[in-house]
Amino acid sequence: MKIWVDADACPVVIREILFRAAERTATPTCLVSNHGLSIPPSKHVTAIRVESGFDVADNLIAARVEAGDLVITSDIPLADEVITKGAQALSVRGELYTANNIKSRLNMRDFMETMRSSGIQSGGAAPLNQTDRMNFANALDRILTRSALEIRS
Repeated sequence: MKIWVDADACPVVIREILFRAAERTATPTCLVSNHGLSIPPSKHVTAIRVESGFDVADNLIAARVEAGDLVITSDIPLADEVITKGAQALSVRGELYTANNIKSRLNMRDFMETMRSSGIQSGGAAPLNQTDRMNFANALDRILTRSALEIRS
């Protein structure tokens, strides 16, 4: 399993959790963004900088992800794409997107986008809090543990 991170909108605290997990479990982790990122010196963590543009990082992740990989993203269309390819998608708040819930998330996202384009202000996502961080760390740990058990058996 490889972890792909949609790093343009990934909070620093989530990246730090990912860095520690990559080291602890020796899991290859690649951050993809259209701006420079600071990553720790590690043989398990890499970064790819793509040119600026709409969905350039998402498109690279979608093209390179393989079945069994994990993608960290809050981008619902990207999550849908990687789930279709047999990979897993986890939000920075610890929500695991699945084949069972991604279509309803995509429909809600499209509805909210329609509302915003018609001038209705919906606010934005609440700031990441301690519970979100803990939910993310716990969900990531469950996924990595399950992956390690599958490799051993």
